[in-house]
Amino acid sequence: MMLKVVVENQEFAIQIPDAVLNNGEDFFRKMDQDMDKGWLMSREWVENPSRLQRCQIAADKIADALSTHNETLAHLMAGYIVTRMPRVTEVHIDTEGEMSETQLIEAAS
Repeated sequence: MMLKVVVENQEFAIQIPDAVLNNGEDFFRKMDQDMDKGWLMSREWVENPSRLQRCQIAADKIADALSTHNETLAHLMAGYIVTRMPRVTEVHIDTEGEMSETQLIEAAS
């Protein structure tokens, strides 16, 4: 599966390995447990992030992974997004300091 990621007008095609999709649920569940405690999204503390907000958090981590060339982290975060929001095919990551402005685009029906 592929997830298109746009960061500052640069496009990246993240090919998510089948192993991440088939075997990543324990890792994804741990991420959810961590976010259940609340999360600082940019400058705002979110007590109980929604599914969309959780995917925006994961997208922010993709931006970090791309900037540090951490392919494994990029794959895991992309895998998290597509398992939690299966219709998402494209992510536009906000880099202006407002994580909540990151857009997740779903496939047309």
